[in-house]
Amino acid sequence: MTQPRTGAQMIVQALKDQGVDVVFGYPGGAVLPIYDEIFLQNEIRHILVRHEQAAVHAAEGYARSTGKVGVALVTSGPGATNAVTGLTDALMDSIPIVVLSGQVPTFMIGNDAFQEADTVGITRPCTKHNWLVKDTASLSSTIHEAFHVARSGRPGPVLVDIPKDVQFASGSYTPKQKARTSHYQPKLKGDTAMIEQLADAIATAKRPIFYTGGGVINSGPAASQLLRELVEQTGFPITSTLMGLGAYPASGKNWLGMLGMHGLYEANLAMHGCDLMINVGARFDDRITGRVQDFSPKSKKAHIDIDPSSINKVIHVDMPIIGDVAHVLEDLLRIWKSKGRKTNAEAVAKWWDQINEWKKVDCLQYSNSETTIKPQYALERLEALTKGRDRYITTEVGQHQMWAAQYLGFDEPHRWMTSGGLGTMGYGQPAAMGVQIAHKDSLVINIAGEASWLMNMQEMGTMVQYHLPVKQFILNNERLGMVRQWQELLHGERYSQSWSEALPDFVKLAEAFGAKGIQCSDPKDLDDAIMEMLDYDGPVIFDCLVEKHENCLPMIPSGEPHNKMLLPNSSTKDAIAAPGAVLV
Repeated sequence: MTQPRTGAQMIVQALKDQGVDVVFGYPGGAVLPIYDEIFLQNEIRHILVRHEQAAVHAAEGYARSTGKVGVALVTSGPGATNAVTGLTDALMDSIPIVVLSGQVPTFMIGNDAFQEADTVGITRPCTKHNWLVKDTASLSSTIHEAFHVARSGRPGPVLVDIPKDVQFASGSYTPKQKARTSHYQPKLKGDTAMIEQLADAIATAKRPIFYTGGGVINSGPAASQLLRELVEQTGFPITSTLMGLGAYPASGKNWLGMLGMHGLYEANLAMHGCDLMINVGARFDDRITGRVQDFSPKSKKAHIDIDPSSINKVIHVDMPIIGDVAHVLEDLLRIWKSKGRKTNAEAVAKWWDQINEWKKVDCLQYSNSETTIKPQYALERLEALTKGRDRYITTEVGQHQMWAAQYLGFDEPHRWMTSGGLGTMGYGQPAAMGVQIAHKDSLVINIAGEASWLMNMQEMGTMVQYHLPVKQFILNNERLGMVRQWQELLHGERYSQSWSEALPDFVKLAEAFGAKGIQCSDPKDLDDAIMEMLDYDGPVIFDCLVEKHENCLPMIPSGEPHNKMLLPNSSTKDAIAAPGAVLV
């Protein structure tokens, strides 16, 4: 007979059995028994963040860069409510994390006790599932179930709320192998008949395109390899959402770049003009579709997704295939090869001729300056000086995020971490901590705007404490850049509250935290300053002073279809007034 364990002991043992090697957290009264058990062991590393939101974002960064489940530990009340933004972010972007929250003792629940909150009620809309454990006997099994739910099917965040008396009480530990998981077994294999129908459509398509998303990356490394093989077999062009960058290499010959609101001209025009659109692991987000009724209007549509609720939710498709991306692509390739299928090579070649004409527009061109650093130039130089390195990129949210997606190239999955669905300012810095913890010898860079970066600036203390050499590359335009851009385009240049008049000296701020600070304002000095940042073996804040009123283009105006884009060489105000006049 196994020796009884306390709930706190069960929690730590369950984490070990799940292969957890790091937990991001912040202690408080309702989780002190768990922290005591963490103190008594050496297998699981605990990272003390400065804010609970950062703990969850760090768990996200760890999960996204490794493919494993990230873990955060927070206390009751404000500890749990501070985690809500990170949970919602993970839900929107399908990131597998487990958040363990402390709760007041069971006999005090509902009495408005000190630091009590209805954590399960509050987090129900922003988790895949959550649990309030009132019996120590079911605690270990629940934690194992939580990991299973987080990583299975469409990944996502889960939360386990654990009252303090449950942590103190004793009971029998349930091993991982005996935990209840059979009730949640998402469908992995796609419908064979529908996959064969898609193979037939591929064979006859004249203007095809692969539209890929984060589901390819979430499916694991096999999915990215199978996708690359399928693109090679068919010769079809491929584009991606913000979340899918790296699933197909940016250096690949069939790559069109990102599509959507700030996507490339050729990618958006190809999506609008295709006759077969194959969605692989994307959810038809509004930043991708534009005006729904005009989205890819002439195409047959296929959608491969493990989440049945995503099928026909936004865009009606002709070939819905519910299943795991890797399994479906494996079956599609097998069917394609077994029957000796061939594409309509002549028609596809003409399609490529059209796409290459669109590429000549050079939609990422910009007017450079010899006296002021343009943000695009800063990222071009960062790309050139870091290309080929063992590099991971995180971002905050705003113009800099879109420029990073446009000007940085990713040839592998799990190298790009950004807040896509929720658009969370303050995401990038703590996410970079999680990435650096997982990849201690790699180069980790957080691309930031000064406004987003200030949202979680306190985590520089965590970076210094744990010797995490993350580089904060701040494109400082002294503006809420994307807000200011929309105010220029849509609100008559009325710049309401879109910049701060009291920004810190970022070099002095870095030094106050014990990190290195670098400032650069002259394009001629930029390369040397970037190399100084890269060569320093600790955390750096790089304050890159850039053009204040640069707009992030190309851009599909809100509510417009893919073939109506604002381009860098068009008059912004004229294009808004009469977009059809300056566009295809």
